[in-house]
Amino acid sequence: MTMKKTVPVLPAQNIAATIAFYSENLGFQARHQEEEYGIILQDDIEIHFWQCDSVELAENSSCRIYVEGLDAFHAQVAQTLIHDNAPIEDKPYGLREFVIVDNNGNLVWFFEPIKNI
Repeated sequence: MTMKKTVPVLPAQNIAATIAFYSENLGFQARHQEEEYGIILQDDIEIHFWQCDSVELAENSSCRIYVEGLDAFHAQVAQTLIHDNAPIEDKPYGLREFVIVDNNGNLVWFFEPIKNI
């Protein structure tokens, strides 16, 4: 048995608005959209969203995305999306990372292993 991939499923108050947020700000494409469920993708990354009226649940949900070329990606989104408490930085556990908060309150961590560690 070999596990191949994980797909986060995050809460969203409005599926259409969430897909628009990820498409317009982060370059994801919509793969599926209905009122109760949505799927976006970019390269090998897929994120699912389920309709949820709880803002509190979204504000306590997150996922992490491995990005090759993190600094270039950060430069594209830094002006509007970066969480104030999580700017791009090297972490002692060997990752360089930054965080955004999506339109629902979900934290989305983008990371890349630090070279030479």
